[in-house]
Amino acid sequence: MRFKVLLVDDEPAALEGMQLWINWPELGFEICGTSSNGAEALEKIGQLQPDLVVTDVRMPGMDGLEMIEAWQKQNTRQVSFAIVSGYSEFQYAQKALRFGVTRYLLKPIDEEIAAEELGAIYQELAEEQERQRISRIASYEETVGLLKGWLHPSPGLPRDEGRIAALSSLRKAWNVCLIQPRDSCFAETREQVAAYVGEREAMYLIDLDYSGLDEGLLALVYGFHPGEDGPDGAKWINELERLCRSLGVVASAGQGVTSLQEIPAAFRQAQTAMQHQFYAEGPAGIMEYRNVAALKFHRRYDQTELVDRIIGAIQLLDKGGLEEGLSEAERRFRELYLTPDIVRKFGIHLFYLMMEHLEELPDKAAELQSKYDIPGTVSAVPTLRELMDRIQALGTECIDGLLMDKAQRSQGVIQDINAYIREHYREPLTIKKLAEVFYLHPVYLGQLLQKKNGVSFNEMIHNFRIEEAVGLLRDGSLNNGEIAERVGYANYGQFLKQFEKRLQMSPNEYRNRN
Repeated sequence: MRFKVLLVDDEPAALEGMQLWINWPELGFEICGTSSNGAEALEKIGQLQPDLVVTDVRMPGMDGLEMIEAWQKQNTRQVSFAIVSGYSEFQYAQKALRFGVTRYLLKPIDEEIAAEELGAIYQELAEEQERQRISRIASYEETVGLLKGWLHPSPGLPRDEGRIAALSSLRKAWNVCLIQPRDSCFAETREQVAAYVGEREAMYLIDLDYSGLDEGLLALVYGFHPGEDGPDGAKWINELERLCRSLGVVASAGQGVTSLQEIPAAFRQAQTAMQHQFYAEGPAGIMEYRNVAALKFHRRYDQTELVDRIIGAIQLLDKGGLEEGLSEAERRFRELYLTPDIVRKFGIHLFYLMMEHLEELPDKAAELQSKYDIPGTVSAVPTLRELMDRIQALGTECIDGLLMDKAQRSQGVIQDINAYIREHYREPLTIKKLAEVFYLHPVYLGQLLQKKNGVSFNEMIHNFRIEEAVGLLRDGSLNNGEIAERVGYANYGQFLKQFEKRLQMSPNEYRNRN
């Protein structure tokens, strides 16, 4: 940390000497300017805002002590002063004590002594800066608490009309800007907004989630001068717009009021504007109340048809139908300009219905409830588009989970079916009879066997029969007709056909070779 220093002396050689003989950067200072007399120094103090002024005492026109006295009488900004004097001018140094100046450098300047004195001055400046910082934080937090109580009266928050009136006098007009950070980066967004506010005057950051107001919102209460900052403070709206776009958040603003006593009205305007932000389709930015004041929300709509259509797509495991249903819902909501609260309740209703379809998959249901938690986070979803995207993502994962479960269940059923076929292939078994045993549709069962085993039902029957026939031929205790009958063929010709198809030889040829 470096402090700015202004050097004042009517002798050019003395100014040059102070700049050359003292290692200012090493001592924690940077020279922001020089001046040759007290009157000029007064102007430069106002322009350059130094932390320290090192001034000669005896100068023509306005001397150093007169300059110090004039500054302290006319200005409120605190500046530290150190005087430069010779041994013969020590009475001037004593006089300087009346102005609170306790530090001085003797001419001719000794580098080591000057470094020691300036080191002590640096320490005083650092301590004073820290005291001011702590005082500003305390004052700022006190003001924030006061504004919270003013925006939304509460028994636990102060409501001091006298202090509000005093604070209001700092600016000719005041407004409220509401910012809605995203859940995943609330802390980061708040930190960046706080840094922005910390660099500006008459601007205060209020965490509404701690004051019983709109949970998850940040409020900026800021003052402006309508003439200097444009109509309705357009300069600040534009600057805040750039901030919100850089953060990727949505925000809203009131029209502004002429005093802080009226700030609740600007707050309500910003709340109304934030509701209309729900239907914004463009990039993140600020929704101004003056642009939406005439718009009205529709408050009634029967959503049964849409809900049935969307949940029907879940039941049918139809991702395309899910997307079409949600697109139609979004289109109707925009067309009707339905109040955001009703649309959010629609989203919550769909969430619970989707979870019902995962009752037999408790692990999957718990995973999706934690991942999406639409009932708990829907109030923080800033736009309709984002809400629909979240619902579609949830629905898609529900379908994926149900499809996986169905595939796993099918795999289990297939194992049972295959075992049954292996046990009964010698009998006159048909796909219809097998479907009756397992309570499945014959067509579905045939498709399932083909998909899971890679061969049809009839091919499986023949494979099992010929496999057993080969073993019996090797044994040699039965003739070909007996073997055909043993493995399930009532017709020897059919046995012969299937045997030759699989082994590319007749049963007799196989018997002779083995």
